[in-house]
Amino acid sequence: MGRRTLRVEVVRAWPRRFERVALELPEGATLGDALAASGLPLDGIAGYALHGERAGPEVALHDGDRVELLRPLVMDPKEARRKRAAKDG
Repeated sequence: MGRRTLRVEVVRAWPRRFERVALELPEGATLGDALAASGLPLDGIAGYALHGERAGPEVALHDGDRVELLRPLVMDPKEARRKRAAKDG
């Protein structure tokens, strides 16, 4: 019987656009393996997440996982809400 593979995707997003790479990796692959196989540049990345939950490169992947490359925050979310509220009135 052959070795099983996992189908995962790696996503890097910006406002109004995104880049997605679909991968097939061997069973037992980690988030770090997916990053290496994706070929996406990792400069400027502040961290990683699996389905919206922060994760490290050592985390084991499962079939159907979505690895997200996280960008640094431009502004503290609380401060951004304050500025929007002040602008709206």
